[in-house]
Amino acid sequence: MKFLAITLIVHRPDPVTGILKPTHDRFREVLDNAVLAEELGFDGFGVGERHERPFISSSPTVVLSHVAALTRRIRLFTAVTTLSLLDPVRAYEDYATLDHLSEGRLDLIIGKGNGAAQRELFHVTPEDQWDRNAESYEVFRRLWREDRVTARTRFRPELTDAEVWPRPYQRPVRVWHGSATSRESVDLAARYGDPLFSANVTNPIEPYAELIRYYRERWEHHGHDPADIAVGAGSAGLYVAPTSQQAVEVYRPLFESNLAFQKKAGLPVVFETVEDFVDRSSALIGSPQQVIDKVHRYHEQFGHTVLHLHADASGLTDTRHRDSLELFQSAVAPVLRRDIPDPPFDWAPVRPATEEPAHV
Repeated sequence: MKFLAITLIVHRPDPVTGILKPTHDRFREVLDNAVLAEELGFDGFGVGERHERPFISSSPTVVLSHVAALTRRIRLFTAVTTLSLLDPVRAYEDYATLDHLSEGRLDLIIGKGNGAAQRELFHVTPEDQWDRNAESYEVFRRLWREDRVTARTRFRPELTDAEVWPRPYQRPVRVWHGSATSRESVDLAARYGDPLFSANVTNPIEPYAELIRYYRERWEHHGHDPADIAVGAGSAGLYVAPTSQQAVEVYRPLFESNLAFQKKAGLPVVFETVEDFVDRSSALIGSPQQVIDKVHRYHEQFGHTVLHLHADASGLTDTRHRDSLELFQSAVAPVLRRDIPDPPFDWAPVRPATEEPAHV
């Protein structure tokens, strides 16, 4: 099993102290967490893309380029690239550049994105968002694979024998399809034989397990080998402590503050108590053995081989955050790496077979 540390770069007051960090300091914290993730042995570091409050993750390529300069081994993920909002040509240019700067350490997780505010910002409607997502991905995918592309498009100017530079470092780049509850994303992933990444954050296990079962059905429907399936899954929170009692009591004020924020914002509340949250959500809060047992329970339903964990302290002190990550890596990750297989592809960078043609 592989492990990613991810951040959506939420920028709101700390759920316990109420202090809002300056924007500059929040970005610095993201970079520090990326370096820490590599130091502790995580396999990937992911940055989300959002274009509305309370997020400041509108430019993941810029952030990941800086992370690439500070690290050497860890793979870089987007979580997710909101292709329904983006021009696929411009997105390709940004990510192909990042691919070179990171020396082939890039993976993308794409998705339509959530939130009415960012849809309005980009003039995307609920009715056309799925068509935009599919079209953008199809164009993006061809640009990565073909030196010249002709494409009849609805949502951007058509392409005629178009060349787009730079040509990428990895050929092809690995693209995961992020999905919370939508069958549209699952169908797109299965059609192209791409891996799936389940959000697995807001609800109990059942809707996510159902969607992954559907993905496996559609995968076979499209004629792909079941042995080639790769599924990743998120988690709703992380705090590993020597005992379950310690973990719950440290996490309780974080949960209660987040619960109050959800209620004030009018967001649906799924888990009313921290005990229910620890029991029925995907959050990994408890002793090392409790965390191992929960990941195994989810793996029985999902068959996932990649797991993402939150990179941000978000209400924990820096010391507690680091202690939790260190305990996860020393006492949890080795067991899960032994018990659960890796995804069925090489994690190392894939270099292009040939150099790009020279132009005079």
